[in-house]
Amino acid sequence: MTLVTGVRALLALHRNSSTLLFFYPKPICQVTSISLTRRLSSITSHSSNTKPTVGSENELLLENLTFMGVDVKMARRRQPGVLRKVITNEQGLAHFLQSKGASLKVIASIISRFPRAITRSADHLEQRWGLWRNIFKTDSEIISIIDRSPESFFRSSDNDNLEKNIQFLSSLGLNAKELHRLLTTAPRTFSNSVALNKQMVVFLEDVCSNLGGKDPQQFAKAVISKNVYILIRSIKRVKTNIENLKACLKLSDSELLAFLQGPGAEVLDLSNEYLKNNFKSLQQKMVSLNCRKTDIKKLVVTYPMVLYIGSDTLSSKFDCLIKGGIKIKQIVEKPKVLEYSTQNITERLEELHMIGYDFEKNGIAILDTSRKRFDAKIEKLSITTED
Repeated sequence: MTLVTGVRALLALHRNSSTLLFFYPKPICQVTSISLTRRLSSITSHSSNTKPTVGSENELLLENLTFMGVDVKMARRRQPGVLRKVITNEQGLAHFLQSKGASLKVIASIISRFPRAITRSADHLEQRWGLWRNIFKTDSEIISIIDRSPESFFRSSDNDNLEKNIQFLSSLGLNAKELHRLLTTAPRTFSNSVALNKQMVVFLEDVCSNLGGKDPQQFAKAVISKNVYILIRSIKRVKTNIENLKACLKLSDSELLAFLQGPGAEVLDLSNEYLKNNFKSLQQKMVSLNCRKTDIKKLVVTYPMVLYIGSDTLSSKFDCLIKGGIKIKQIVEKPKVLEYSTQNITERLEELHMIGYDFEKNGIAILDTSRKRFDAKIEKLSITTED
C-alpha cells in the first residue's frame, strides 16, 4: 500500500511539468529516509491544471504527509488551513531536522501537532536554528525541546524579532541559563514584539521606583528570572495582582518590594480572580484553625506558592496534617509541607508514626524532603529505634 501511494505521488508529479522535484544527493542516515527522499518532493506544488479548488485540501500534500507517518487527522484538527496550501516544504523540513539528529518518528509527531512547521523555508530554518544555538549548547537539546513543544520553534516566522528579543533580554542582564528557561518554558515571550516586552519591563521598573527601590532594572530582571511567564501576561493582570497582594497582606512599600523581587514574583502571573479566591479560602481555613492575621501573612510571604493550591485541596492538606499530629504553628513555620499531595503527606505521616517519630521534639522538616532522602532518614531512624 505504501509503495502504491508513493508511485501515485510520483505519477502526479510527472504529469505536472511545472512541479518541482528535488532529490538529496547524499543519504541522510537511515535507509527509510533514503526511500523517503526519493519518493517525495522537497516542495509540494501544483500548476494551474492540478491546483486544488478554493477551500479543498491539497491531495498530494496529504499523500506525502501520510507516507511520512504524520497523523493527518490531528494535523487537520490543529491547523486545517495548512492542508489547503499549494506550496509547502514538508520534505525540506524532514531533511533539515534529520540532519540535526531527529528521528522520522519525532519529525512526524512534530508535524502532526504543529502542521505550520511545513511552511517554513530552508533559509528560515537555518537562521532560526542559528539563533537558538546562541542559547542552547547542542542540536540534540533543541530537538528535545521542539519534540516536547513544536510551537516554541515554529510558531513565529519572524527571525528578526527573535534576534531583537534575545538582544533586548540579554541587555537586562539575563544570562544564557535564564534565556534558556524563557525559551523552553515561555516561548511566546520571543514571539512578542520587542515593544510589548519593553512595556512590561518599564512597568516593573516603575513599580520598583514607586515602592522606593534603588535599582529598577535589577528589580525587573529579578521578577522575570523568578517568573518566566510574566512577559506573556498583561500589565493589567500583574498590576491588579500586586495591588491585591499589598491589600490582603497589609504590606508596607518596603515589604512589598522585597516580596515581589523574592518569592512573591512567582504568583504574579495568576489570574486575578484565582489569586483572590485562593487567598480568601486560605484565610478562612486558617482563621478556623485559630490563626491570627500575622500567621496568615507570614505563611504567604514565606511560601506564596500556596496561592496556587485550590481551596478544597488546601483544606484537605491542612486537615491531614492536623489529624497526623502536626500543630498549625509548625505549618506556619514550615509551609512548604503543603507543596506535597495529600496522599504523599498521609503516607509519610503513617511511616513516621510507626517508628514513634516525635514531631513536637524533632519538628516537621522531615516531611519536606525528597522521597530518596525521606526513605534514608526512615531507615536510619528505624535502626536507632531497634537499638
